[in-house]
Amino acid sequence: MYRERLVTTDVNSENAHRLKRLLLEYHDFRQLKSAHPLLEDTRRIADWQAGRLKATHQDLYQNPGYHTGLEFLLTDLYAPAGMTQRDDNIDRVFPKMVKWLPDHLLGTFAGLVELNLVTQSLDLELAQWFDRHNLSTASITTSDYCDAYRASGQLSIRSRQLELVADTGQQLDRYVRNRTLGWLLSMSRGPAEMAELGDLHSFLHRGYSAFRKMEDVDVLIERLIGREKQVMENILASHPEPFSVPGNL
Repeated sequence: MYRERLVTTDVNSENAHRLKRLLLEYHDFRQLKSAHPLLEDTRRIADWQAGRLKATHQDLYQNPGYHTGLEFLLTDLYAPAGMTQRDDNIDRVFPKMVKWLPDHLLGTFAGLVELNLVTQSLDLELAQWFDRHNLSTASITTSDYCDAYRASGQLSIRSRQLELVADTGQQLDRYVRNRTLGWLLSMSRGPAEMAELGDLHSFLHRGYSAFRKMEDVDVLIERLIGREKQVMENILASHPEPFSVPGNL
């Protein structure tokens, strides 16, 4: 819808260039996905995976010190189902983003966009595998999911997906440790909405609120990523219980 704004916006820094490139790729993918006959299947797979993630990391979800931060990581950052309105609005205000936001924050948003693009592309590929094998995504089994996972051959991309979750989470954590940011967020909500940056402000405020409640974000990310790497190894090794990983809390 707002592709022309992305194309015609001048960018100067490396982070701005990366964000522009990724937004264009993500925009085109979202257009493809919205008209894809397997759209509903990708949504079912995304929902199934979201449920699996929560089950695997249930102890982290139940821990008051990590629940809010983990919820933010797996909704706003991992965003398995995508956020169409938010994504459209980011395209729309991109010219203002590169004009008003700090360059390092553009880099963080680039990581978020890449993470969403990678995640949803992998979901679509899984949906296509299920379709080729005449399997329903309405009742996904662990066995079928693992077969599709192994057949995809996208291990480097899945590793990149985990890197992006860790990198983006750690970058946001650095922002919230800056006390000035909390004051700026509280003071800038009105101006942000007037400048049509309300969605971005809301995203930053949710992240700030979630991460400020955590004592040690590095511990959360280390455990989350470590477990997911173990899950990947389990699936590739055809482990009978691939999502069973040791808890550390």
